[in-house]
Amino acid sequence: MKKDITRLIILSIFLFLVSTVIIITFGRTYTIYFDSLANNDSLLIEEDKDSIKVLEEKKVDNKYIVKVKAQKPGKVYLSLEKDDIKEMRVLYVHKSLVITENSLVGKSNCSEIIPISLSIFLVYSIYLLIKRYKKHIKENLYQYRNIAYLGIIIFLSLFTVSIIFSISDYQGIYTTINDIISSANTVSFFIFPIAVITFILVTISNIRLIIKEGISLRNLLGLFLGIFICLSTLLPDFVYKSLMKSQKVNIYNLNSAGPYIYNFVEALVYLSIAYLECVLIGTIILAIKSVRRKLEYNKDYMIILGCQIKKDGTLTPLLKGRVDKALAFRNEQLKETGKDLIFIPSGGKGNDEIISEGEAMKNYLVEQGIKEKNIIVENKSKNTYENIKLSNNLIKKNKANICYSTTNYHVLRAGLIATEQGLKLEGIGSRTKAYFWINAFIREFIGTLYSEKKKHLIVIGLIIVFLIIMIYITYLANNI
Repeated sequence: MKKDITRLIILSIFLFLVSTVIIITFGRTYTIYFDSLANNDSLLIEEDKDSIKVLEEKKVDNKYIVKVKAQKPGKVYLSLEKDDIKEMRVLYVHKSLVITENSLVGKSNCSEIIPISLSIFLVYSIYLLIKRYKKHIKENLYQYRNIAYLGIIIFLSLFTVSIIFSISDYQGIYTTINDIISSANTVSFFIFPIAVITFILVTISNIRLIIKEGISLRNLLGLFLGIFICLSTLLPDFVYKSLMKSQKVNIYNLNSAGPYIYNFVEALVYLSIAYLECVLIGTIILAIKSVRRKLEYNKDYMIILGCQIKKDGTLTPLLKGRVDKALAFRNEQLKETGKDLIFIPSGGKGNDEIISEGEAMKNYLVEQGIKEKNIIVENKSKNTYENIKLSNNLIKKNKANICYSTTNYHVLRAGLIATEQGLKLEGIGSRTKAYFWINAFIREFIGTLYSEKKKHLIVIGLIIVFLIIMIYITYLANNI
Protein backbone atom coordinates (compact mmCIF):
# COMPACT_ATOMS: atom_id res chain seq x y z
CA MET A 1 0.00 0.00 0.00
CA LYS A 2 2.80 2.41 0.89
CA LYS A 3 4.54 1.67 -2.42
CA ASP A 4 1.34 2.48 -4.33
CA ILE A 5 0.92 5.77 -2.45
CA THR A 6 4.56 6.65 -3.13
CA ARG A 7 4.08 5.90 -6.84
CA LEU A 8 0.98 8.09 -6.98
CA ILE A 9 2.79 10.95 -5.26
CA ILE A 10 5.72 10.68 -7.68
CA LEU A 11 3.35 10.51 -10.67
CA SER A 12 1.35 13.53 -9.46
CA ILE A 13 4.54 15.60 -9.01
CA PHE A 14 5.80 14.54 -12.45
CA LEU A 15 2.48 15.36 -14.16
CA PHE A 16 2.29 18.71 -12.36
CA LEU A 17 5.81 19.67 -13.48
CA VAL A 18 5.19 18.53 -17.07
CA SER A 19 1.88 20.42 -17.22
CA THR A 20 3.47 23.56 -15.78
CA VAL A 21 6.38 23.48 -18.24
CA ILE A 22 4.08 22.91 -21.23
CA ILE A 23 1.65 25.68 -20.27
CA ILE A 24 4.42 28.19 -19.51
CA THR A 25 6.27 27.28 -22.70
CA PHE A 26 3.31 27.39 -25.09
CA GLY A 27 0.88 29.56 -23.14
CA ARG A 28 2.55 32.88 -24.02
CA THR A 29 0.66 32.96 -27.28
CA TYR A 30 -3.06 32.55 -27.78
CA THR A 31 -5.46 32.38 -30.70
CA ILE A 32 -8.95 33.89 -30.49
CA TYR A 33 -11.80 32.94 -32.81
CA PHE A 34 -14.52 35.52 -33.46
CA ASP A 35 -17.63 34.93 -35.54
CA SER A 36 -17.25 37.04 -38.67
CA LEU A 37 -20.53 37.77 -40.41
CA ALA A 38 -19.80 41.08 -42.15
CA ASN A 39 -17.14 42.60 -44.36
CA ASN A 40 -16.52 45.64 -42.19
CA ASP A 41 -15.12 43.88 -39.11
CA SER A 42 -12.76 45.95 -36.99
CA LEU A 43 -10.74 44.75 -34.00
CA LEU A 44 -10.56 46.98 -30.93
CA ILE A 45 -8.08 46.49 -28.09
CA GLU A 46 -8.84 48.24 -24.79
CA GLU A 47 -7.41 48.71 -21.27
CA ASP A 48 -3.84 47.23 -20.91
CA LYS A 49 -3.09 47.38 -24.60
CA ASP A 50 0.66 46.94 -24.06
CA SER A 51 0.10 43.59 -22.34
CA ILE A 52 -0.24 41.81 -25.66
CA LYS A 53 1.06 42.05 -29.18
CA VAL A 54 -1.08 41.08 -32.17
CA LEU A 55 0.89 38.64 -34.31
CA GLU A 56 -1.72 37.83 -36.92
CA GLU A 57 -5.25 38.73 -38.05
CA LYS A 58 -7.14 36.82 -40.74
CA LYS A 59 -10.56 35.63 -41.89
CA VAL A 60 -11.16 31.95 -42.54
CA ASP A 61 -14.56 30.38 -43.21
CA ASN A 62 -16.60 33.14 -41.56
CA LYS A 63 -14.20 33.22 -38.63
CA TYR A 64 -12.08 36.20 -37.66
CA ILE A 65 -8.88 34.74 -36.20
CA VAL A 66 -6.54 36.80 -34.02
CA LYS A 67 -3.23 35.45 -32.72
CA VAL A 68 -1.59 37.39 -29.87
CA LYS A 69 1.55 37.16 -27.78
CA ALA A 70 2.04 38.19 -24.13
CA GLN A 71 4.22 41.21 -23.44
CA LYS A 72 3.59 42.00 -19.76
CA PRO A 73 1.03 41.15 -17.04
CA GLY A 74 -2.36 42.79 -17.37
CA LYS A 75 -5.99 42.51 -18.41
CA VAL A 76 -6.96 43.15 -22.02
CA TYR A 77 -10.35 43.57 -23.67
CA LEU A 78 -10.58 42.60 -27.33
CA SER A 79 -13.78 43.29 -29.27
CA LEU A 80 -14.86 42.78 -32.82
CA GLU A 81 -17.39 45.27 -34.12
CA LYS A 82 -19.74 44.07 -36.82
CA ASP A 83 -22.17 46.79 -37.86
CA ASP A 84 -23.92 47.57 -34.57
CA ILE A 85 -22.92 44.30 -32.90
CA LYS A 86 -19.85 43.96 -30.67
CA GLU A 87 -18.35 40.58 -29.76
CA MET A 88 -15.94 40.77 -26.80
CA ARG A 89 -13.19 38.62 -25.32
CA VAL A 90 -11.22 39.19 -22.13
CA LEU A 91 -7.60 38.05 -21.88
CA TYR A 92 -5.62 37.78 -18.65
CA VAL A 93 -1.84 37.94 -18.92
CA HIS A 94 -0.28 36.35 -15.82
CA LYS A 95 3.10 37.14 -14.26
CA SER A 96 4.43 34.03 -16.00
CA LEU A 97 3.16 35.67 -19.25
CA VAL A 98 0.67 32.87 -19.75
CA ILE A 99 -2.51 34.12 -21.44
CA THR A 100 -5.91 32.83 -20.30
CA GLU A 101 -9.29 33.70 -21.79
CA ASN A 102 -12.32 35.04 -19.90
CA SER A 103 -10.94 34.12 -16.46
CA LEU A 104 -7.74 33.90 -14.44
CA VAL A 105 -8.21 30.12 -14.66
CA GLY A 106 -9.69 30.10 -18.15
CA LYS A 107 -8.46 28.38 -21.28
CA SER A 108 -4.88 28.91 -22.41
CA ASN A 109 -2.77 27.53 -25.22
CA CYS A 110 -2.11 23.79 -24.56
CA SER A 111 -4.10 23.93 -21.30
CA GLU A 112 -5.74 20.63 -22.35
CA ILE A 113 -2.68 19.09 -20.69
CA ILE A 114 -4.47 19.65 -17.33
CA PRO A 115 -7.42 17.25 -17.89
CA ILE A 116 -5.07 14.91 -19.76
CA SER A 117 -2.72 14.78 -16.76
CA LEU A 118 -5.65 14.35 -14.38
CA SER A 119 -6.99 11.49 -16.53
CA ILE A 120 -3.58 9.79 -16.54
CA PHE A 121 -3.40 10.08 -12.75
CA LEU A 122 -6.93 8.68 -12.31
CA VAL A 123 -6.39 5.84 -14.79
CA TYR A 124 -3.18 4.82 -13.00
CA SER A 125 -4.99 5.02 -9.64
CA ILE A 126 -7.73 2.76 -10.99
CA TYR A 127 -5.08 0.36 -12.33
CA LEU A 128 -3.45 0.10 -8.89
CA LEU A 129 -6.84 -0.43 -7.24
CA ILE A 130 -7.74 -3.18 -9.73
CA LYS A 131 -4.40 -4.88 -9.02
CA ARG A 132 -5.09 -4.81 -5.28
CA TYR A 133 -8.67 -5.98 -5.82
CA LYS A 134 -7.53 -8.94 -7.94
CA LYS A 135 -4.87 -9.82 -5.39
CA HIS A 136 -7.36 -9.85 -2.51
CA ILE A 137 -9.97 -11.71 -4.57
CA LYS A 138 -7.37 -14.39 -5.28
CA GLU A 139 -6.50 -14.61 -1.58
CA ASN A 140 -10.11 -14.69 -0.41
CA LEU A 141 -13.25 -13.59 -2.25
CA TYR A 142 -15.19 -13.01 0.96
CA GLN A 143 -13.70 -9.79 2.33
CA TYR A 144 -15.36 -6.44 2.93
CA ARG A 145 -12.31 -4.74 1.47
CA ASN A 146 -13.15 -6.31 -1.91
CA ILE A 147 -16.53 -4.57 -1.91
CA ALA A 148 -14.86 -1.30 -0.92
CA TYR A 149 -12.30 -1.59 -3.72
CA LEU A 150 -15.03 -2.35 -6.25
CA GLY A 151 -17.08 0.67 -5.19
CA ILE A 152 -14.09 3.01 -5.37
CA ILE A 153 -13.06 1.61 -8.78
CA ILE A 154 -16.57 2.14 -10.21
CA PHE A 155 -16.78 5.69 -8.80
CA LEU A 156 -13.34 6.73 -10.07
CA SER A 157 -14.04 5.14 -13.47
CA LEU A 158 -17.22 7.21 -13.91
CA PHE A 159 -15.39 10.37 -12.82
CA THR A 160 -12.48 9.60 -15.17
CA VAL A 161 -14.81 9.09 -18.13
CA SER A 162 -16.39 12.52 -17.53
CA ILE A 163 -12.92 14.13 -17.41
CA ILE A 164 -11.82 12.39 -20.62
CA PHE A 165 -14.94 13.56 -22.45
CA SER A 166 -14.18 17.15 -21.40
CA ILE A 167 -10.75 17.12 -23.10
CA SER A 168 -12.06 17.58 -26.65
CA ASP A 169 -14.02 20.71 -25.65
CA TYR A 170 -11.82 21.96 -22.85
CA GLN A 171 -12.52 25.60 -21.97
CA GLY A 172 -10.29 26.02 -18.93
CA ILE A 173 -10.30 25.06 -15.27
CA TYR A 174 -13.09 27.47 -14.40
CA THR A 175 -15.49 26.01 -16.98
CA THR A 176 -14.52 22.45 -16.05
CA ILE A 177 -15.27 23.15 -12.37
CA ASN A 178 -18.65 24.61 -13.25
CA ASP A 179 -19.34 21.56 -15.45
CA ILE A 180 -18.53 19.23 -12.55
CA ILE A 181 -20.80 21.19 -10.22
CA SER A 182 -23.50 21.32 -12.91
CA SER A 183 -23.19 17.57 -13.39
CA ALA A 184 -24.13 17.23 -9.71
CA ASN A 185 -27.28 19.22 -10.51
CA THR A 186 -28.02 16.82 -13.39
CA VAL A 187 -27.48 13.85 -11.09
CA SER A 188 -29.99 15.36 -8.66
CA PHE A 189 -32.64 15.37 -11.39
CA PHE A 190 -32.27 11.62 -11.88
CA ILE A 191 -31.45 10.59 -8.29
CA PHE A 192 -34.68 11.70 -6.63
CA PRO A 193 -37.08 9.60 -8.75
CA ILE A 194 -34.63 6.69 -8.54
CA ALA A 195 -34.47 7.15 -4.77
CA VAL A 196 -38.27 7.18 -4.52
CA ILE A 197 -38.60 4.06 -6.70
CA THR A 198 -35.86 2.34 -4.67
CA PHE A 199 -37.65 3.34 -1.48
CA ILE A 200 -40.93 1.85 -2.75
CA LEU A 201 -39.35 -1.40 -3.99
CA VAL A 202 -37.31 -1.88 -0.83
CA THR A 203 -40.37 -1.15 1.31
CA ILE A 204 -42.39 -3.77 -0.56
CA SER A 205 -39.48 -6.20 -0.26
CA ASN A 206 -39.16 -5.53 3.47
CA ILE A 207 -42.88 -6.01 4.07
CA ARG A 208 -42.76 -9.40 2.34
CA LEU A 209 -39.62 -10.29 4.28
CA ILE A 210 -41.21 -9.26 7.60
CA ILE A 211 -44.28 -11.39 6.79
CA LYS A 212 -41.97 -14.36 6.14
CA GLU A 213 -39.38 -13.81 8.90
CA GLY A 214 -40.90 -11.32 11.34
CA ILE A 215 -39.89 -7.81 12.41
CA SER A 216 -36.20 -7.23 13.12
CA LEU A 217 -33.66 -4.46 12.68
CA ARG A 218 -31.96 -6.52 9.96
CA ASN A 219 -35.21 -6.79 8.00
CA LEU A 220 -35.76 -3.02 8.19
CA LEU A 221 -32.33 -2.00 6.85
CA GLY A 222 -33.61 -1.50 3.31
CA LEU A 223 -36.42 0.73 4.52
CA PHE A 224 -33.99 2.89 6.49
CA LEU A 225 -31.66 3.19 3.49
CA GLY A 226 -34.53 4.26 1.21
CA ILE A 227 -35.56 6.97 3.71
CA PHE A 228 -31.93 8.14 3.98
CA ILE A 229 -31.52 8.45 0.20
CA CYS A 230 -34.77 10.40 -0.14
CA LEU A 231 -33.90 12.81 2.69
CA SER A 232 -30.35 13.28 1.40
CA THR A 233 -31.65 14.07 -2.07
CA LEU A 234 -33.91 16.78 -0.62
CA LEU A 235 -31.13 18.32 1.52
CA PRO A 236 -29.72 20.70 -1.16
CA ASP A 237 -33.21 22.09 -1.82
CA PHE A 238 -33.62 22.64 1.93
CA VAL A 239 -30.26 24.47 2.07
CA TYR A 240 -31.22 26.56 -0.96
CA LYS A 241 -34.51 27.66 0.59
CA SER A 242 -32.76 28.42 3.90
CA LEU A 243 -30.19 30.63 2.15
CA MET A 244 -32.97 32.32 0.19
CA LYS A 245 -34.71 33.27 3.44
CA SER A 246 -31.49 34.42 5.10
CA GLN A 247 -31.09 38.18 5.47
CA LYS A 248 -27.31 37.92 5.70
CA VAL A 249 -26.64 35.83 2.61
CA ASN A 250 -27.37 36.75 -1.02
CA ILE A 251 -27.32 33.56 -3.03
CA TYR A 252 -27.15 35.48 -6.32
CA ASN A 253 -24.21 37.70 -5.36
CA LEU A 254 -21.01 36.08 -6.71
CA ASN A 255 -19.00 38.34 -4.40
CA SER A 256 -20.60 36.81 -1.29
CA ALA A 257 -20.27 33.35 0.24
CA GLY A 258 -23.90 32.34 -0.38
CA PRO A 259 -23.74 30.79 -3.86
CA TYR A 260 -20.49 29.00 -3.04
CA ILE A 261 -21.88 27.49 0.18
CA TYR A 262 -24.89 26.21 -1.74
CA ASN A 263 -22.76 24.84 -4.61
CA PHE A 264 -20.52 23.06 -2.10
CA VAL A 265 -23.40 21.44 -0.19
CA GLU A 266 -25.21 20.44 -3.37
CA ALA A 267 -22.14 18.95 -5.07
CA LEU A 268 -21.02 17.20 -1.87
CA VAL A 269 -24.42 15.57 -1.27
CA TYR A 270 -24.82 14.29 -4.81
CA LEU A 271 -21.22 13.16 -5.25
CA SER A 272 -21.39 11.37 -1.89
CA ILE A 273 -24.67 9.67 -2.82
CA ALA A 274 -23.17 8.70 -6.19
CA TYR A 275 -20.19 7.19 -4.35
CA LEU A 276 -22.42 5.25 -1.95
CA GLU A 277 -24.42 3.97 -4.90
CA CYS A 278 -21.16 2.75 -6.48
CA VAL A 279 -20.36 0.87 -3.25
CA LEU A 280 -23.85 -0.68 -3.37
CA ILE A 281 -23.22 -1.71 -6.99
CA GLY A 282 -19.91 -3.23 -5.84
CA THR A 283 -21.80 -5.19 -3.18
CA ILE A 284 -24.24 -6.54 -5.78
CA ILE A 285 -21.41 -7.51 -8.15
CA LEU A 286 -19.49 -9.38 -5.44
CA ALA A 287 -22.65 -11.09 -4.17
CA ILE A 288 -23.44 -12.34 -7.68
CA LYS A 289 -19.80 -13.30 -8.22
CA SER A 290 -19.80 -15.32 -4.99
CA VAL A 291 -22.88 -17.27 -6.11
CA ARG A 292 -21.66 -17.93 -9.65
CA ARG A 293 -18.16 -18.94 -8.60
CA LYS A 294 -17.27 -22.48 -9.64
CA LEU A 295 -15.81 -24.51 -6.77
CA GLU A 296 -13.02 -27.03 -7.26
CA TYR A 297 -13.95 -30.68 -6.77
CA ASN A 298 -11.49 -31.25 -3.91
CA LYS A 299 -13.65 -30.70 -0.85
CA ASP A 300 -13.34 -32.78 2.32
CA TYR A 301 -16.27 -31.27 4.24
CA MET A 302 -19.55 -29.58 3.35
CA ILE A 303 -21.17 -27.45 6.06
CA ILE A 304 -24.91 -26.99 5.48
CA LEU A 305 -26.13 -23.82 7.17
CA GLY A 306 -29.44 -24.27 8.93
CA CYS A 307 -32.64 -22.26 9.07
CA GLN A 308 -36.10 -22.86 10.52
CA ILE A 309 -37.72 -26.28 9.97
CA LYS A 310 -41.40 -27.25 9.82
CA LYS A 311 -43.39 -28.08 12.96
CA ASP A 312 -43.27 -31.80 12.12
CA GLY A 313 -39.47 -31.79 11.97
CA THR A 314 -39.17 -31.89 8.18
CA LEU A 315 -37.37 -29.34 6.04
CA THR A 316 -38.88 -26.14 4.73
CA PRO A 317 -38.44 -25.51 0.98
CA LEU A 318 -35.70 -22.97 1.80
CA LEU A 319 -33.68 -25.42 3.90
CA LYS A 320 -34.37 -28.32 1.54
CA GLY A 321 -32.91 -26.22 -1.26
CA ARG A 322 -29.66 -25.82 0.72
CA VAL A 323 -29.37 -29.56 1.38
CA ASP A 324 -30.21 -30.46 -2.23
CA LYS A 325 -27.53 -28.02 -3.46
CA ALA A 326 -24.99 -29.70 -1.15
CA LEU A 327 -26.01 -33.15 -2.41
CA ALA A 328 -25.73 -32.03 -6.04
CA PHE A 329 -22.19 -30.74 -5.49
CA ARG A 330 -21.18 -33.94 -3.68
CA ASN A 331 -22.51 -36.07 -6.56
CA GLU A 332 -20.70 -33.93 -9.15
CA GLN A 333 -17.43 -34.16 -7.20
CA LEU A 334 -17.82 -37.92 -6.81
CA LYS A 335 -18.44 -38.27 -10.53
CA GLU A 336 -15.54 -36.04 -11.58
CA THR A 337 -12.86 -37.14 -9.10
CA GLY A 338 -14.19 -40.15 -7.19
CA LYS A 339 -13.69 -38.17 -3.95
CA ASP A 340 -16.49 -38.28 -1.37
CA LEU A 341 -17.01 -35.68 1.36
CA ILE A 342 -18.37 -35.41 4.89
CA PHE A 343 -21.60 -33.45 5.47
CA ILE A 344 -21.93 -31.24 8.54
CA PRO A 345 -25.61 -30.19 8.83
CA SER A 346 -25.55 -27.27 11.25
CA GLY A 347 -28.32 -25.74 13.35
CA GLY A 348 -29.65 -25.90 16.88
CA LYS A 349 -33.20 -26.47 18.17
CA GLY A 350 -35.48 -23.46 18.33
CA ASN A 351 -38.20 -23.00 20.96
CA ASP A 352 -40.88 -23.90 18.41
CA GLU A 353 -38.98 -26.83 16.84
CA ILE A 354 -39.32 -30.50 17.90
CA ILE A 355 -35.75 -31.40 16.86
CA SER A 356 -32.64 -29.46 15.95
CA GLU A 357 -32.18 -28.20 12.42
CA GLY A 358 -28.98 -30.27 12.21
CA GLU A 359 -30.87 -33.49 13.07
CA ALA A 360 -33.65 -32.66 10.60
CA MET A 361 -31.11 -32.22 7.82
CA LYS A 362 -29.35 -35.45 8.81
CA ASN A 363 -32.62 -37.37 8.51
CA TYR A 364 -33.15 -35.95 5.03
CA LEU A 365 -29.57 -36.78 3.98
CA VAL A 366 -30.02 -40.39 5.13
CA GLU A 367 -33.27 -40.58 3.16
CA GLN A 368 -31.30 -39.49 0.10
CA GLY A 369 -28.86 -42.38 0.51
CA ILE A 370 -26.02 -40.74 2.45
CA LYS A 371 -24.41 -43.08 5.00
CA GLU A 372 -24.48 -41.93 8.63
CA LYS A 373 -20.68 -42.29 8.86
CA ASN A 374 -20.45 -39.46 6.31
CA ILE A 375 -22.56 -37.12 8.44
CA ILE A 376 -21.41 -35.11 11.48
CA VAL A 377 -24.30 -33.23 13.12
CA GLU A 378 -23.80 -29.80 14.71
CA ASN A 379 -26.90 -29.08 16.83
CA LYS A 380 -25.99 -26.23 19.18
CA SER A 381 -25.70 -23.16 16.94
CA LYS A 382 -28.26 -20.34 16.92
CA ASN A 383 -27.04 -18.19 14.00
CA THR A 384 -24.70 -18.18 11.01
CA TYR A 385 -21.70 -17.13 13.08
CA GLU A 386 -22.17 -20.13 15.39
CA ASN A 387 -23.01 -22.43 12.44
CA ILE A 388 -19.57 -21.83 11.01
CA LYS A 389 -17.63 -21.69 14.27
CA LEU A 390 -19.11 -24.80 15.91
CA SER A 391 -19.07 -26.79 12.67
CA ASN A 392 -15.40 -25.97 12.15
CA ASN A 393 -14.68 -27.14 15.71
CA LEU A 394 -16.00 -30.60 14.75
CA ILE A 395 -13.45 -30.95 11.94
CA LYS A 396 -10.35 -32.78 13.16
CA LYS A 397 -8.45 -32.96 9.89
CA ASN A 398 -5.69 -30.39 9.45
CA LYS A 399 -5.72 -28.26 6.28
CA ALA A 400 -9.07 -29.65 5.22
CA ASN A 401 -10.81 -28.24 2.16
CA ILE A 402 -14.11 -26.96 3.51
CA CYS A 403 -17.10 -25.46 1.74
CA TYR A 404 -20.61 -24.57 2.81
CA SER A 405 -24.07 -24.67 1.30
CA THR A 406 -26.67 -22.01 1.93
CA THR A 407 -29.22 -19.97 -0.02
CA ASN A 408 -27.83 -17.84 -2.87
CA TYR A 409 -28.50 -14.46 -1.23
CA HIS A 410 -26.65 -15.70 1.88
CA VAL A 411 -23.44 -16.99 0.25
CA LEU A 412 -21.55 -13.69 0.50
CA ARG A 413 -22.74 -13.04 4.05
CA ALA A 414 -21.65 -16.49 5.25
CA GLY A 415 -18.25 -16.13 3.55
CA LEU A 416 -17.68 -12.73 5.19
CA ILE A 417 -18.55 -14.22 8.60
CA ALA A 418 -16.11 -17.07 8.01
CA THR A 419 -13.38 -14.59 7.10
CA GLU A 420 -14.05 -12.68 10.34
CA GLN A 421 -13.29 -15.95 12.17
CA GLY A 422 -10.01 -16.38 10.28
CA LEU A 423 -11.41 -19.17 8.10
CA LYS A 424 -11.08 -19.38 4.33
CA LEU A 425 -14.20 -21.17 3.14
CA GLU A 426 -15.98 -21.34 -0.22
CA GLY A 427 -19.73 -21.40 -0.65
CA ILE A 428 -22.48 -22.54 -2.97
CA GLY A 429 -26.06 -21.26 -2.97
CA SER A 430 -29.51 -22.59 -3.80
CA ARG A 431 -32.14 -20.44 -5.47
CA THR A 432 -34.69 -18.45 -3.52
CA LYS A 433 -37.21 -15.62 -3.84
CA ALA A 434 -35.99 -12.25 -5.17
CA TYR A 435 -37.18 -10.26 -2.14
CA PHE A 436 -34.48 -11.91 -0.02
CA TRP A 437 -31.80 -10.54 -2.36
CA ILE A 438 -32.62 -6.86 -1.92
CA ASN A 439 -32.27 -6.91 1.84
CA ALA A 440 -29.14 -9.07 1.61
CA PHE A 441 -27.48 -6.55 -0.71
CA ILE A 442 -28.32 -3.68 1.62
CA ARG A 443 -27.16 -5.59 4.71
CA GLU A 444 -23.74 -6.31 3.19
CA PHE A 445 -23.56 -2.76 1.83
CA ILE A 446 -24.01 -1.38 5.35
CA GLY A 447 -21.58 -4.01 6.66
CA THR A 448 -18.99 -2.81 4.14
CA LEU A 449 -19.45 0.82 5.16
CA TYR A 450 -18.86 -0.14 8.80
CA SER A 451 -16.04 -2.63 8.28
CA GLU A 452 -14.11 -0.49 5.80
CA LYS A 453 -15.13 2.88 7.24
CA LYS A 454 -11.56 4.17 7.14
CA LYS A 455 -11.33 3.70 3.35
CA HIS A 456 -14.75 5.26 2.78
CA LEU A 457 -14.01 8.22 5.06
CA ILE A 458 -10.78 8.83 3.13
CA VAL A 459 -12.71 8.89 -0.17
CA ILE A 460 -15.41 11.22 1.22
CA GLY A 461 -12.63 13.37 2.71
CA LEU A 462 -10.91 13.59 -0.68
CA ILE A 463 -14.23 14.58 -2.28
CA ILE A 464 -14.60 17.35 0.31
CA VAL A 465 -11.04 18.61 -0.24
CA PHE A 466 -11.52 18.46 -4.03
CA LEU A 467 -14.76 20.46 -3.83
CA ILE A 468 -13.29 23.05 -1.46
CA ILE A 469 -10.37 23.63 -3.84
CA MET A 470 -12.62 23.75 -6.92
CA ILE A 471 -15.17 26.13 -5.40
CA TYR A 472 -12.44 28.33 -3.95
CA ILE A 473 -10.97 28.63 -7.45
CA THR A 474 -14.37 29.70 -8.79
CA TYR A 475 -14.61 32.26 -5.99
CA LEU A 476 -11.19 33.70 -6.86
CA ALA A 477 -12.08 33.76 -10.55
CA ASN A 478 -15.18 35.84 -9.80
CA ASN A 479 -13.62 38.15 -7.25
CA ILE A 480 -10.15 39.06 -8.59
